[in-house]
Amino acid sequence: MKKVLFLCIAFSVSVITSQAQQRYAVIDTKYILNKIPEYKDADKKLQQIGEQWQKEIDDKQATLDKMYKNYEAEQFMLTDELKKKREDELFQKEKEVRDLQKRRFGYEGDLFKERQRLVKPIQDKVYNAIQKIAVAKAYDFVLDKSEGITVIFADPKLDKSDEILKEMGIKN
Repeated sequence: MKKVLFLCIAFSVSVITSQAQQRYAVIDTKYILNKIPEYKDADKKLQQIGEQWQKEIDDKQATLDKMYKNYEAEQFMLTDELKKKREDELFQKEKEVRDLQKRRFGYEGDLFKERQRLVKPIQDKVYNAIQKIAVAKAYDFVLDKSEGITVIFADPKLDKSDEILKEMGIKN
């Protein structure tokens, strides 16, 4: 993995340096965000919400575990009809716990939506500031080093995607 990352970085650097007329900047969005008080507040709020929801799930799981223990202790004394009823209750309760966990923490769940509501406006401000500086200082690329190297801004005139499609005979 490190070799692949190193090769990608080396390739990126060689491409950038081979075209001396191109200008680039490197930023650290994680560093920038951690310096913004609103981001810190939003992150803290998200942690609190996540902990609250996790406690809710843990409480429901504890109730379910207790129900399982009671069932295991009593199942030999229950009629087949009562066993079936209790098993259905257990299955339903287990499904509720899984559904709650998915609704709270799953892909596009409540925590994701809260993050979008609280953090995205701050990230948009940062991106707009990056774009403004990139245009003003005539940077062709702005690379983000916070989570590996990521191109966060590229001058649209450098995008050769349409040329590639044309070469492949695909009309855009």
